[in-house]
Amino acid sequence: MAEFRTCPETGFKIDLQADKLIKWNAVTSVVFLLVGGLFGLLVALTRWPEIHLLPAELYYLVLTGHGLDILLVWIIFFEMALLYFTSAILLNARLVAPMLGWIQYWLMLVGAAATNVAVLQGNSSVMFTSYVPLQAEPLFYAGIIVFAVGALIGCGVFFATLVTAQREKTFEGSMPLVTFGAMVAAIIAVFTIATGAAILLPTLLWSLGLIPYIDSLLYKVVWWAMGHSSQQINVAAHIACWYAIGGILFGAKPLSEKVSRMAFFMYILFLQLASAHHLLVEPGISSEYKIFNTSYALYIAVLGSMIHGLTVPGSIEAAQRKKGFNKGLFEWLRKCPWGNPVFSGMFISLVSFGFLGGISGVVLGTEQLNLIMHNTMYVPGHFHATVGAGTTLAFMALAYWVVPVLYQKELWGAGMAKWSPYLFGLGISLIAVFQMGAGTLGAPRRHWDMTLSEAAIGFDLPPAAFLMMGLNGVAALIAGLGGAIFILNMVGTILLGAPKAAPAVAPAAPAASGAAVSGSAEGVTVPGTFFLAIIFLVTFILYYFVNWKFLASVWPLS
Repeated sequence: MAEFRTCPETGFKIDLQADKLIKWNAVTSVVFLLVGGLFGLLVALTRWPEIHLLPAELYYLVLTGHGLDILLVWIIFFEMALLYFTSAILLNARLVAPMLGWIQYWLMLVGAAATNVAVLQGNSSVMFTSYVPLQAEPLFYAGIIVFAVGALIGCGVFFATLVTAQREKTFEGSMPLVTFGAMVAAIIAVFTIATGAAILLPTLLWSLGLIPYIDSLLYKVVWWAMGHSSQQINVAAHIACWYAIGGILFGAKPLSEKVSRMAFFMYILFLQLASAHHLLVEPGISSEYKIFNTSYALYIAVLGSMIHGLTVPGSIEAAQRKKGFNKGLFEWLRKCPWGNPVFSGMFISLVSFGFLGGISGVVLGTEQLNLIMHNTMYVPGHFHATVGAGTTLAFMALAYWVVPVLYQKELWGAGMAKWSPYLFGLGISLIAVFQMGAGTLGAPRRHWDMTLSEAAIGFDLPPAAFLMMGLNGVAALIAGLGGAIFILNMVGTILLGAPKAAPAVAPAAPAASGAAVSGSAEGVTVPGTFFLAIIFLVTFILYYFVNWKFLASVWPLS
C-alpha cells in the first residue's frame, strides 16, 4: 500500500516513494549538470583562439563528454523527476510500481556512468553524434542503451500512474495542461528510444566485431530520428514547466486550453520533420523530399512552439490584468516578481528560446540557407539557444520552486539565487549569438582548430570570426558562474537550508495549486503579448532577409 504525506505549503497528497524518486533523479541530474558544465567550459576555452587550452585529443574527449552529459544525462534525469511530479504529485495519485521507478533510476545511473567511463578512457571520442565510421568502445554504446532502457521504464511508470489516477478519480475534470505536456514528452520519448535502439544496437554489435559494416548514410538518417527527437522531448517538457510556473506564481490559465493542448499534440505529429535539417547536405536524401520538408512541412513543424510562445506570456498577462495591473502595455510585466529566480528563469528561457532558438531553427530548416551554415558553429549556437537557454534555464527555474517545497526547507543563498538566471541566461544566450555569428562567417563546427592549420587546403576566416569565438569564451565563463550559483543553491538548500515554518493558514485544496488547474482565461485582452509577438515577427523577417542577402553575397550568380 502506498504511503502519503500532505505538503503543508501546497496541500498536495504526496506519495512517499514518488517523493524519494523525484529527489534522487533531480539531485543526480544536477550532479551531471556540474560534470557536463565543466566539460563545456574546457570546450569553450579551447575554442577561444587566444587560449586554445587543450590539445586535439583531449578536446574531442571533453566535447564528447559535454554533449553526452548535457544533451542527454542531465536533462533526461530531470525529466524523469518531472514525469513523477506531474503524475503522482500534481494528480494526488499513488505512484504505480515504485520498484520499477527505482530500476529506472539505477539503470540510468549505471548507463550514464558507464558511458562517461568509456569517454574518459580516451578511446571513445566520437562526439555526441558518434557518426560511423568513427568507432567507440562497446562500453560507450552499451551505456547509452542501458540508460535509454531505464528512461523507457520511467515512461512506463508515468503512463501507468496516469491511468491509475484517472481510474481512481484522484483529480477532477480533465488532465491538467502541465501533465498533458509531460505526457506528450513521454510519448515522444518512446519514439526516440525506439529509433535509438534501431541504430545503436547494430552499432554496438559493429563495435564488438560481430557486424562487419554499417552504412554511414543509413546511420545518420536513423540516428537523427533519435538525436533531434530527443530535443523535442525537451521542448515539450520545458514548455510544460513554463505553464507550471505561470500557474504556480500567478494562478495563470492558458488563453485557450484547447489550443494549447492542440499545440502540444502537434509535436507528436510533426516535430520529427525538423530532424531533416541535419540531413540537407546528404546525397542519399532525395531533392524532392528536401524541397517539401523545407518549403512546406517546416511551417507545421514550428507552429506548435509559436502558439506556446504566445499563450504562455498571454496567460501571465491575463492573470496580471485580472489583478489590476492594467496601465499601458506592460505594467503587468513590470509588476512581475523579477527578483524571484523561478519567474526570471522561466521568462528568460521563454524569450531566449523564441528569439534565438526558434528563429535560428527556421533558418537552419531552409535548404538554401542551410548550405552556408551546415557543419559550422551556427549549429551548436542553435543548440545552445534551444537546450541551454530554453530547456536548461526552464528546468533550473522550476527546481528553484520544487526543491524547497519537497525538502520543506527555505532556499539557501536566496540573495545569490536571484542573480543566477540573469547570469546563466545572459551567458548562454551570448554563447548562442556568438557561435551563430562565427558560424555564419564560416567557423567550422567539429574541427579542434578553427584555422584548419593542419589541413591540406587552408581557409582564411575573417577577423570577426576570431573575435566572436573569443567573446564566446567570455560568455561561457558568465554562464558557468550562473550555473555554479544554481548548483550551490540546490546543494545548500538540501544540506543547509532552514526548515520551513508551518503556514499560519491551512493550505488550499490541492486543486487550487495553479500547476494542477485546468481551464482557460476568459474575457481578458492581452495587448502587451500581441505587441511582443509583433516584435518577434519583425525580428524574424529582418533576420531572415539578412541571411538571404548574405547567401547572395557568398554564392554569386553570373
